[in-house]
Amino acid sequence: MTSDLSFGAARYVGARVARVEDARLVAGRGTFVDDIVLPGMLHACFVRSPFARAGIRSIDTSAALAVAGVRFVFTAADLNPAVKEQWHTSIGRAGPETPRPPLADDQVRFVGDAVALVVAESRAVAEDAAELVDVDYEPWPAVVDYTTAEHDATLVHERHGSNVVGTITGRLLSAIEDALASAAYVVRETIHQQACTPAPMEGRALIVDHTAATGELTIHAATQAPHDVRLFCSRLLGLPEHRIRVIARDTGGGFGQKVLVQRDEMCLMLAAPKVGAPLKWVEERRENLLAAGQSRHEHGTATLAFDGDGAIEAAYLDFVADCGAYPTPWPVNTAAAVGMLFPGPYRVARAGFSATSIYTNTVGRAAYRGPWQFESLAREVMLDIAARRMGIDPAELRRRNLLRRDELPYRNPNGMTYDRISPLDTFEQALAALDYESFRSEQGAARAAGRYLGVGMSSYVEPSTPGSGSYGTEAATIRIEPSGTVNVYIAGGSTGNSLETTVVQLTADALGVLIEDVNTIQGDTALTGFGAGTAGSRSASMTAGAVLETATILRDRIRAIAAHRLEAAIDDIELGDSRATVRGSPAVGISLAEIAALAYFEPRALPAGVPAGLEASARYSATSASIWVNAAHVCTCEVDVMTGRVELLRYIVSEDCGPMINPDVVEGQIAGGVAQGIGNALYEHLAYDDAGTPLATTLVDYLVPSAVEVPAIEHWRIETPSLGPGGFKGVGEGGAIGAPPAVVNAVADALAPFGITLTRLPLTPSSIVALLDEARRHDRTGERPRSRR
Repeated sequence: MTSDLSFGAARYVGARVARVEDARLVAGRGTFVDDIVLPGMLHACFVRSPFARAGIRSIDTSAALAVAGVRFVFTAADLNPAVKEQWHTSIGRAGPETPRPPLADDQVRFVGDAVALVVAESRAVAEDAAELVDVDYEPWPAVVDYTTAEHDATLVHERHGSNVVGTITGRLLSAIEDALASAAYVVRETIHQQACTPAPMEGRALIVDHTAATGELTIHAATQAPHDVRLFCSRLLGLPEHRIRVIARDTGGGFGQKVLVQRDEMCLMLAAPKVGAPLKWVEERRENLLAAGQSRHEHGTATLAFDGDGAIEAAYLDFVADCGAYPTPWPVNTAAAVGMLFPGPYRVARAGFSATSIYTNTVGRAAYRGPWQFESLAREVMLDIAARRMGIDPAELRRRNLLRRDELPYRNPNGMTYDRISPLDTFEQALAALDYESFRSEQGAARAAGRYLGVGMSSYVEPSTPGSGSYGTEAATIRIEPSGTVNVYIAGGSTGNSLETTVVQLTADALGVLIEDVNTIQGDTALTGFGAGTAGSRSASMTAGAVLETATILRDRIRAIAAHRLEAAIDDIELGDSRATVRGSPAVGISLAEIAALAYFEPRALPAGVPAGLEASARYSATSASIWVNAAHVCTCEVDVMTGRVELLRYIVSEDCGPMINPDVVEGQIAGGVAQGIGNALYEHLAYDDAGTPLATTLVDYLVPSAVEVPAIEHWRIETPSLGPGGFKGVGEGGAIGAPPAVVNAVADALAPFGITLTRLPLTPSSIVALLDEARRHDRTGERPRSRR
C-alpha cells in the first residue's frame, strides 16, 4: 500500500527522548557476541600468515592436534571445497568480485591471511595450539606500494592478469583541456591519504550453531546487516534461507566494516557443521588491525580551473586507490563515486575523472563511513590551496562558488542531480557561529605574539538512503498485543546508531500512543522482514517509511473499531496517549488496551470488514535514487611550531539533514563521525613497511583520538525536508566526510606564514616539524619554494 508518509502533529519525533538502549548499555548489561555462552560451545582461532606474499609448501597440524582440548584443525583442503557460491547481495551474482578462498590454499597474499582454523574447548587452548601449526612457507616478493603496482611484473592475483582491479572514467582530461588552457588560474596538486581502519570498539564476532538433526544453523553475529549474513550463508553452504537464523543483538560499532561477510566469517560458517557443537570466534584487536580491512589509502591528482573572478570553470580528478589483496565488496564502483562527487556542492561547468583501483599484498579494502570521502578531502584542500595562490580569502572563494537554493535542482557535470540541499546557507551559518572576521583579527594578533592559529572549512554534499537494489526497500511488522503494548519488528540491529530509540519514537507518533507503551524487536531474521541493515546513511528514512506504511494499516483498523464501539463517525476518531477519543468530546473514548481486547477476544463484536487481531506488516520502497544531504564544517586550531603538536580549539558543524527524529541521536552521529575524521587527519595510520609487514597492530601504534583530543562539537542546522518519509535524511556518514579537510585546512592556515602546502596525511607532529625545518632551511638560504609537502 502507499501512505502519505506524514506524521502530522508529532509529539515524540523531533524531541530529545532518552535513548532506550542506554538502560542496559550504560549499566553494562548489553548482550554482545562474547557475552553469549551456549552449552558445549567450542572456540576458534586462526593461524595467520607472517608473510605478505608466499607459497604454501605444506601445513603440519599434528602438534596442534596433540594438545589437550583441541578438537579440530582445519586447512583449505577441509573447508574450501564446501563453498557453493559466495557473492554479496549488493553486488549480485554476476558481479566481477575478487575470488576469495575462505582459507589460503596455495599461497598467502597479505600478512594476516588465514591459513588454518584451530577449534578447541577454550580460546586460550586454541591460541596456544595455533602457535604449534607448522606452515612451511616459500616467501616471494610482495606488491606493497600501490602507486607502482600497476606496472609491477609481480601480480597479486595471477589469474586476473594485472594488478589493476578496474578503471572507470568520466569525461576525460583531454575533453576539458580547452577550459584549462583559457582559465585565468589553474591549480594542480596530488593529495595523498593514508590507510585507515574503522577500529570499532568490538571486533568482528560470530557464533555458528549447527543442529545436525535438522541441518539448521543459528548464527549470533556482530553485524550491521543480519539478513545479508543469512543470504550469504545460504549461498555459501547451499542451504535454503529458512534453515538459517541470524541474530544480531548488541554490536559495538560497525562503521561499514560489519556490513558484508568476509573470508574469516566464511570459515566459521563452513566449519560449524563439521564440529558438532556451537563454534565461537571473537576477533581480538590485533586481528582486527591485521585482517578486518583497510580504507582510505589513496591519492588523487586534482585540477581546478578558475576565471579571473575566482569562479570554478573546470575540475578534474585522477584518482587511484589501494584495494589490498581481497577487497570487499568490489571496489571499482566506490572509486567511481569519488570521481562523480568531486565537483561537490559547487557551481562547476565542466568536470571529468578517472578512478583506478589497485591490488596489493596488504589487507583488503573494506567499507568505512563515507567510503567516497576522498572527493571532499581533495576538493576542499585544493580550494584552500587555490585561494592562497590567488590571493583570495578561502571563505570568499567558496561563497563565489557554492550553490544557492534558487539554482536547485542542479545537475553536476558528472551527471548527478542535487536537490533539497542548502550549501551556501549552511556555510554562512557555520562562519557566523565562529564569528569569522573576529577570528581573523585574533589570528593576526596571535601571530604577532608568536602563536600560530588557523581556521579550516569544508563543504560537502553526499547521497544518503540509496534507493536501488536491496537498499531501496525496508519492512516493518507492528503487533499491538492484547494488553495494548506495541511491539515493532525491524530488520536492523543495535550498532551504536540508536535505531531502537528512533523506531520507538516513530511508532509512538505514527500510532498516537504513549512512548512507554512501545517496544522494538530487531536483528533477528526469524522474526523480522528482510532489510539491508544499517549502511549508506539509510536507516532513518527507510525505517520511517516502513513504520509509517505499517502504522497506517493499524490506524485505520483502530479507528474503525473505536468508531463502532463509541457509535461515532470514523473521521471523528482521534488517536493520542494510547487512547481513541471523539473529536470535540475528549472525555468520550476508549483505551488502546480495550480496543486490543476487542480485536483479539471479541472478533464478533468488530465492525464488518475489520479482521480480528491488531497486527500488520508492510514494506516501504524508496521513491528516489538518493536523498541528498549537505553540511559545512569549520575548525580552528593552534599549531606549536616547535613540537608540531596540533590543538583543536573549536569545531562547528552546520548540517542540513532535514527534520531530526531525535536531536541527541543526530548530534551523536555527527560528533562520532567528526571524531573519526579528526583521527583520519591527525593520528591514524595503518602503516606497512616495504616488505608488507604491518607496523600498527595495537592501539599503541594505531592512534585513535580520545575525548582529550576532540573538542566539543558545536551543532547548528538548516532544515530542508527531503521528499522521503517524514522529510528525513541520512546523517550517519557526514561527520567523517567533512572533518578531515576542515582539520587539514586549519593546520595549513596556521602554517601559511611558512609557505607550507599540505598534501599528505596524517599530519603528525613529526611530519609538521619536518616541514617546518625544511621551511626554515630555505629561509636561511634565501630560497623560498612555492610549496612544500
